[in-house]
Amino acid sequence: MKRSHDLLLILPLSLLLGLTLSLLDHSGGWARYSLIVLLGMAALTALWRAESANRRLLWILLTALTLRLGLGAAAQVILPVYGYDNEAHNGGFVYRDAVTYDQQAYDLATSGEPLWRAFDRSSGIEEQYGGLTLTLSLAYRLLSPDAHRPLLTILLASFVSALGIGLAWRGMRYAWGERAAGAAAWVLALYPEAILTGGAPLREPFLLFFAALFFFSLMRLRERRSWSEWSGLALGALGMFLFSPPAAGSFLFVSGVWLWLAGRGRRLHWGWLVGVLAVSLAAFLAFGFLAGSALQAPTGPLANIFDWLQYSAHWGLYELKKTSDGLQPLFDLLPEGLHLPLATAFGVTQPFLPAALADLSLWPVTFINILRSLGWYLLLPLLIFAPFLWRKLPKEERLAWGWLCLAVWIWILMASFRGGGDQWDNPRYRLMLFFFQAALAGQVWMRWRGGEIPWFGRLLAIEGWGLLVFLYFYLGRYSGWNLPSLSLLMAIGLVLAGTAAIVGISWVHAKLKGGK
Repeated sequence: MKRSHDLLLILPLSLLLGLTLSLLDHSGGWARYSLIVLLGMAALTALWRAESANRRLLWILLTALTLRLGLGAAAQVILPVYGYDNEAHNGGFVYRDAVTYDQQAYDLATSGEPLWRAFDRSSGIEEQYGGLTLTLSLAYRLLSPDAHRPLLTILLASFVSALGIGLAWRGMRYAWGERAAGAAAWVLALYPEAILTGGAPLREPFLLFFAALFFFSLMRLRERRSWSEWSGLALGALGMFLFSPPAAGSFLFVSGVWLWLAGRGRRLHWGWLVGVLAVSLAAFLAFGFLAGSALQAPTGPLANIFDWLQYSAHWGLYELKKTSDGLQPLFDLLPEGLHLPLATAFGVTQPFLPAALADLSLWPVTFINILRSLGWYLLLPLLIFAPFLWRKLPKEERLAWGWLCLAVWIWILMASFRGGGDQWDNPRYRLMLFFFQAALAGQVWMRWRGGEIPWFGRLLAIEGWGLLVFLYFYLGRYSGWNLPSLSLLMAIGLVLAGTAAIVGISWVHAKLKGGK
């Protein structure tokens, strides 16, 4: 009865949404779009029913899908008209990679060549690992060989991303409970960088889906060891491996260590642990060979990874010095050996909210920049406070929590080391382990809302003060307003002084009230 009721609701919605998308791209692809919507809505409905039709999950899934598909479709219409005259905006995408991947996938689909050419590094395909190109070209060959329809891949990515969030809810509910899972799922659904990448033909939505599938299957193995759980585990690992070997190796390694520290790994067969380590090692070795193709003098796979990271970091530092004259006083002040650490620290602040607010560029670009940076500066204090939450946890959970905090922050610093002050690649590198970032942020948010961590409010005050100081700094430099100048060193000094004042006043206030 429920299935027939669901179908009666989904079918007209699929036809209506398919018609709307076909009118947007003027391609007559009504049936194609409607088919994807029908299959995607059926999968989301089945997942929702499996969670006892949880109303909170329903709102999360609908919000995630609407935001991703809505912004992805809006970009197709708005950016070619009101954006910059560049490859990305002319193609209707926020990210340049999305234009390239989508076009090359369509070219492969209509070339008559076998689709396994997606993995041929000599074919000229820019997507490094092949999994994304294979998926997109398969979709084009099956559903749209007659015309290039970027909205088709946007629609596919949006549903895959929403399904990944639903699976993340299920896995996190097993691991940390429903309240924490709900908070983390909202982070996954609302984080702007995840929305923009989740509504585009990029790796991120597919990585989230396979990572969530792997984690959910892993949690289910605690209750029963059936073929469905083992199949989900294998499919999740293989999917991540095809889309990004470094993301696959990192996610598997972090998950395996977390499971062992949480005291649950001891109840799994030793062969599973060996398998996780073997797949993680294979993923890193595969990435090492791929990284060697970008080097002039490749060596071994592990050495290739370190050489590639070092080369990328120094290139990022060179670009940062060339484009960011505001940081030059700090580079001049510090010895050469501290320039890379400074660039890494600067990378953690990207995309920088004060710079986005002070940027007077085209309105769609300004909107996107503010959205991306605002999302990061709402998430960042949650991640900063996460390591300090361990004292609130039961003793048996502290090591596992500490490991996740350590892994997340190592990844953020590695992304910043690799991308430096880059406004685009650096935030996307961070998304490769966004599953665990959302898990940490969700629990911090939940406990703060419950009144368990009053010092979190002071951290927000410190962040707010720093953003105000640097907003004044950027407005004085770039707005053209007649404001008294403020040097970078003076701005940093004001931030440090304000931080000391907030901490000192809070400490005195707590002492006067007899608190800790």
